[in-house]
Amino acid sequence: MQIKLDVIGEHFLSAELKILTAFQKTSVPKTKGAKAETSVSIDHWSDKGLKEEFQNLKSAKTFKAGKDESISFTGALGETVWVVGLGDKTKFHAEDIRKVIAKILKGTKSTKFSTIAIDVPGFNTIKDEVRTAQVIAESAYLTDYTFDKYKSKKSEPHEFVLILAHTDKKNNLKLEKALTSTKNIGESISVMKDFINEVPNVLHSVEYAKRIEADVKKNLKGVKIKILNKAEIQKEKMGMFLSVNAGSAHEPRLVHLTYEPTRSNSKTKHIALVGKGITFDTGGYCIKPGTSMAGMKNDMGGSATVYGAFRAAVLEKAPIKITCILALTDNAINEHATVPDAVVTARNGKTVEILNTDAEGRLILGDALDYACDFNPHYIIDAATLTGACLVALGNQVCAVLGNDQKWINEILDSAKDQDEYMWQLPIINEWRQDIKSKVADIKNIGTPMRAGTAIGAAFLEEFIKNDVKWAHLDIAGVVDSQSHLPYCSAHGASGLIVRTLTHLLVNAK
Repeated sequence: MQIKLDVIGEHFLSAELKILTAFQKTSVPKTKGAKAETSVSIDHWSDKGLKEEFQNLKSAKTFKAGKDESISFTGALGETVWVVGLGDKTKFHAEDIRKVIAKILKGTKSTKFSTIAIDVPGFNTIKDEVRTAQVIAESAYLTDYTFDKYKSKKSEPHEFVLILAHTDKKNNLKLEKALTSTKNIGESISVMKDFINEVPNVLHSVEYAKRIEADVKKNLKGVKIKILNKAEIQKEKMGMFLSVNAGSAHEPRLVHLTYEPTRSNSKTKHIALVGKGITFDTGGYCIKPGTSMAGMKNDMGGSATVYGAFRAAVLEKAPIKITCILALTDNAINEHATVPDAVVTARNGKTVEILNTDAEGRLILGDALDYACDFNPHYIIDAATLTGACLVALGNQVCAVLGNDQKWINEILDSAKDQDEYMWQLPIINEWRQDIKSKVADIKNIGTPMRAGTAIGAAFLEEFIKNDVKWAHLDIAGVVDSQSHLPYCSAHGASGLIVRTLTHLLVNAK
């Protein structure tokens, strides 16, 4: 798919499919007690010829322009014209634009249109033409994604040129920049989706690290990469990380990425991203039931999410220093695997009683967080598919955020709101910090069963934050995949959510 900007209208005129919008306009009755009348508004159409053709249609007489209502006709130039109803203009927001564009593009899958033109002003219900074009393009990139690598019969690629037509030439440079930005983010989301959707017998920890390294060297100029192997992880004394890897046929990997802007000094903000990369989670000796085992290839979704955001922020030339730490291993079982009741020593010297080997994500993250703090970032965000309890608390539509600094959490929540991604703060209270105290070690890796699992997982991670770093934890267990309620996300497989939030946060940091 290509996306082009059309300033003077020539590409719009020649497009095989044209997408126009109509709104419901309700008039206020002048007479008391009279009913309000609803009419169809197409005043925003710049093509007077198409407007006249539409008004002469018999079917247009019964068209009400309600949300999800549409009408089509053949224009004078032989093109197909779709008129999409958006309902009340005042109730149609940016997220509605994403959804309706996704539905439109999915509706063209069975067609052979080589050029599709979307009239940007007709979707500009948010009174920002640049932002509207960006949201349209964003939805197009997200909707266009497919993963059929292992299908013997591939789905036919739907190659088309998407033309975004607009009339305001003064915004041209801003629009071009916005579309380039959207492409960077869209492609980065596709990369992270490919990682999550890849099968676990192929994407083990060593292969995962190699693919990240290859992508960095090919696409992220100036980024420094260091990959720690098992011997180097042992030298770092990451006892928790190694305990999770003990039953694996594959060595662990710790990927360390560093980006610095061109103009960087001692005052430049430094944000560290840390991601959980469990390439498959059996649960270890606390083995998962069979019904819960399928889909555990997604347990590396936190690492893919922060890498996707890091990648997009680098391409966008973020004005801050960014460190990205990815802890990669699977959680498997053999004669060397860690058993329940084992005690290991974390990188920071704390001893940890492992009561549940299926609470492994917090173990690898704890050592990775301690390692990240050594580089003295001002802020840390970790992302992980950490707890099933998050789905119980917030469903599979909302990402949980917890942390040690309210101002930092508010910044993250504001970015999520700007990007129309659902995020909700959960607390960490002293009682939950006490709940992870162990009778035989410093702490244990679970608290009281069936009690505040998401927050207790965060309380465990907090034990490994040092140097007064402001920290936030994102539990993405619910939102990492299968967001069928969002038409621009795949109904099955990686969703790509939260990358936009984190990218916005990194690119707009001061």
